[in-house]
Amino acid sequence: MANLLDVQSVRAGYGSINVLWDMTLGIPEGKLTCILGPNGGGKTTLLRTIMGLIPASAGNVSFEGRDCTNEKTWNMVSQGVVMIPEGRMIFRDMTVEDNLLVGAFPKKCRARYKQNLDMAYQMFPRLKERRDQLASSLSGGEAQMLAMGRGLMEEPKVILVDEPSLGLAPVIVDEVMGILDNLRNQGRTIVLVEQNTNKALAIADHVHLVRGGKVVLSQDADQVDLAHLHDLYFARDHQNAS
Repeated sequence: MANLLDVQSVRAGYGSINVLWDMTLGIPEGKLTCILGPNGGGKTTLLRTIMGLIPASAGNVSFEGRDCTNEKTWNMVSQGVVMIPEGRMIFRDMTVEDNLLVGAFPKKCRARYKQNLDMAYQMFPRLKERRDQLASSLSGGEAQMLAMGRGLMEEPKVILVDEPSLGLAPVIVDEVMGILDNLRNQGRTIVLVEQNTNKALAIADHVHLVRGGKVVLSQDADQVDLAHLHDLYFARDHQNAS
């Protein structure tokens, strides 16, 4: 099966500091692919490079078979690649509904904004209850739902989700992971960056473990040996696996 999104031998970083070292991985259509790894391993940098927020100095990124390396971020969104960033990044001084409508700004989405808004409210009923409230009044879990709903308003073909469980209570983490699992069951293509290995493995189809800017493990989720994964995660095993 051809991948919907491909990253081939990519190098990228921040100024003179390189973070990704010849990173290669593929994202199949209709699956939930999880990117695991410790802090500083390159997970968020990978998503930012895919989105064109950080330039790749080597290698290439392709989407639907087209080279989109260093494409403008707004063009990536127009093509159907959407990122739900770490830390939610909602507009706190705008209402919940206005935050969602921001997601309908791309030209291709505007004609269907009402249908997509109804879809977001069906998926996240609490957002409908709070539609006229300022986003600053939301709890952490509700803010994460708002960020996810805003991303879905952009009619994505691929959803990049960065650390959705960060700072949330365990019961809310379960709810957010359940939402991602439902999206996967709908046939959505999802790339999930996460540090909670147990929660991520429970909903993932495929797992890539990233450490030191490289992929050190790539396996179907149901084939992962958790003890071995943790050895690699914490650099207790210096042999790469594939």
